[in-house]
Formats: sequence, structure tokens, C-alpha cells
Amino acid sequence: MESDSEMVAFPLLTTPIESNYRACTIPYRFPSDNPRKATPTEIAWIDLFCNSIPSFKKRAESDTTVTDAPTKAEKFAQRYAEILDDLKKDPESHGGPPDCVLLCRLREQILRELGFKDIFKKVKDEENAKAISLFSDVVRLNDNIEDGGKRLENLVRGIFAGNIFDLGSAQLAEVFSRDGMSFLASCQNLVPRPWVIDDLDTFKAKWSKNSWKKAVIFVDNSGADVILGILPFARELLQRRTQVVLAANDLPSINDVTYSELVEIISKLKDEHGKLVGVDTSNLLIANSGNDLPVIDLTRVSQELAYLASDADLVILEGMGRGIETNLYAQFKCDSLKIGMVKHPEVTQFLGGRLYDCL
Repeated sequence: MESDSEMVAFPLLTTPIESNYRACTIPYRFPSDNPRKATPTEIAWIDLFCNSIPSFKKRAESDTTVTDAPTKAEKFAQRYAEILDDLKKDPESHGGPPDCVLLCRLREQILRELGFKDIFKKVKDEENAKAISLFSDVVRLNDNIEDGGKRLENLVRGIFAGNIFDLGSAQLAEVFSRDGMSFLASCQNLVPRPWVIDDLDTFKAKWSKNSWKKAVIFVDNSGADVILGILPFARELLQRRTQVVLAANDLPSINDVTYSELVEIISKLKDEHGKLVGVDTSNLLIANSGNDLPVIDLTRVSQELAYLASDADLVILEGMGRGIETNLYAQFKCDSLKIGMVKHPEVTQFLGGRLYDCL
């Protein structure tokens, strides 16, 4: 992970950043709230993170790379539950007041301190292998749609369907462990439009007129999300002569894809001529975002990503963590798109939509 001194602000954020940017979308508290007393919103979110402990503990217990994993998994569960309890009693403890960045960071910190580097590795590898085997079929289904607007809508629906593979959501982790997930069935079963924030028609109109010169896409989960959702969309941009930068996490966090995993995935998907189902990939770049959480604070990205993004004219933040729970209201100096599925009831309530709504 990059040291703090090497992290810089994302260059396309509207300036001055101090007055224009706040990473977290949902305010857990307001200046008028008592700093020593947890607000109802803070309590609701602390409970949400508390409810995810059993699924994280279960993954940690079965991590074969860690000696005495079950005992250490129990320690993780106890320690994280204690910290969350402390934050309820005193919101200023443990670096608080809490927000989604801090709650994620504390969880990752405890796991890493106990030696758990990547508790979702096994499920990520399995889902990546499954999605890789389906990639060319999904791409060909898209290519067979002649109408450009309909093809774009199909690609967008693919991103939503792929984004369901999110093991940070307690309900989805349970569904996934019970019966897995089918990408094509998910595509067909999306909640009907209009979605909770539905700018698809505006995006379609821009798409038909614009050809962006460079797009930066912050990717989210492994498996169907990145392989069957984002990559067919990125491939379509490449066909339109847009240079594409895929920004992925530095370190593992939940089932999010990392930079090194994404490099490996793309090398497996390319044919012997370096093409993605017939499309040249010389304009496809993969960048290490420097991030190590399932959410992202854009005032802290790697210098590599900042350099590659400086001349981009389209920024896409994909997934609930990067595009909804953080950065939904982020303003950029260029066109931007936040796209993802709402998988937490607390976010649904805040936005006034439906669970598994699209945005």
C-alpha cells in the first residue's frame, strides 16, 4: 500500500476540494448533534456493520493461509464488535465520529493485524473462473444488438446485474452462500425503470453524440461484476476509440477485485493477438488506485492513477461502495457517471428507492 505521503487528490475533482468534496454520501451526524452521543443514523450504520460480522467470521475461519484461523476469526469478531459497541457509547472513540470510511477501515485493520490478508480469495477465484468462461458469450449477445441505444442499455443492465455479486452485503452474502447467482437471470430480474436515480436517457443522448477521448473507470467486485459487467462496457468504449483506464484497489477488501487480479483476468481474456473478442486492447490501461477499502475517498489516490487520469474527459464510479455510499455527490471537471445497485436498506431509505434498485 502507498504511504500517506505518496497519496494525492484525484486531479479531476472540482476545486477548491475542501469546500466542494465530501467522500461520504450519507451524513451520519450534523454540527448541531451532541458530539458525545451517537445519533440514530450512526447507530443504524454501526448495527449494519455489526450484522456483517458473522459472514466475515465464517470466511476468516476457513482461510487456509492463516495458522489457527478459527481462533483468530473469533478474535476478529470479538474485537470488531467491541469497537462498534465503543462507538455507540462514545462516537469520538477510535478516530470517530464514525462514517462509512472509518467503519470499513477499522474492520480491515483488525483482519490484517490478525494475519487475514484476503479472506474472500477462494470465492473470488471461483467466481472469476466462472465469469471468464461466460465472457465471450455475453459480449456476443451485446454485439448482436444492432441499435446503438439498445446495446448501450443492455451493457448498463449488465453492469447492474454483475454488481449483485457483493459479499459486503449481509443479505447477499447469505443468498450467495445458499444458491450462487446467475448473471443472465440477474439481468432479466432487475427492478423496472424508472430507477431511484435514472439518467439513462441523458447518458444515451450523450453517448450518441459524444466520443470521449479517455475514460477512467473505478471498478468494484470480482467475478461477474468486473468481467461480465464492466469489461464488455469498457470494450464498447474501446471500439469507439476511447482510451480506457480501469482503476482497481491496491489491497484486497471484501470481494473487490485488486489491481494484480485484474491484470491476470485481462491477460486470460485476451486472445493470442492481444484482443478482447476481436477488439484491440492497446488503449486499455489498468491502474492501481492506491485504495484498500470497499469505499473510496478521492482525496487519497495513487500518484500513478492521478497521472493517468489528469487528461480524462469521463469518470465512472461503479458499485455501491465507490459510487453511492461514497462519491454520489462528487463533482468533477468533466463528464461523470455513478452507477451501481443499492444493496443496503439504509441506503434505500436515504435515497427513497427500493432495495436492489439501480442508480
